[in-house]
Amino acid sequence: MTRMTPFSNPLLLGFDSMEKTLERIAKSGDSYPPYNIERIRNSEGRSERLRITLAVAGFAEQDLEVTTEENQLVVRGRQNDDAEREYLHRGIAARQFQRVFVLADGMRVLNAELKNGLLAIDLDRPQPERLVQKINISVKD
Repeated sequence: MTRMTPFSNPLLLGFDSMEKTLERIAKSGDSYPPYNIERIRNSEGRSERLRITLAVAGFAEQDLEVTTEENQLVVRGRQNDDAEREYLHRGIAARQFQRVFVLADGMRVLNAELKNGLLAIDLDRPQPERLVQKINISVKD
């Protein structure tokens, strides 16, 4: 028996990768680190901007990595244990994380800034050119 999904409609051609992305997002349940996503109001003529802010207290700049892979923004954090420290109680773990955000086509990462334990990543989406293309029809007899 075949599985029917909204993307199996014959009028939605080429959206199978989007369906796989949505399935992957639904399966990811990790909530660390917490984050906000906000829309930054644009001035006239400027593209839409977004800011992702992650709470990464305890991570230094060299412990964080922000990359784009295909249509994904990947934020990784790795803390190294200091072997010279002797803890009597350890309530703050040196935790690693990877947080993935799926980006729409055309989204660009502008910059990333770490301040007061918050990592802010700014993105924008330039307005696409409205392109109308005429397709020639060839006649074969």
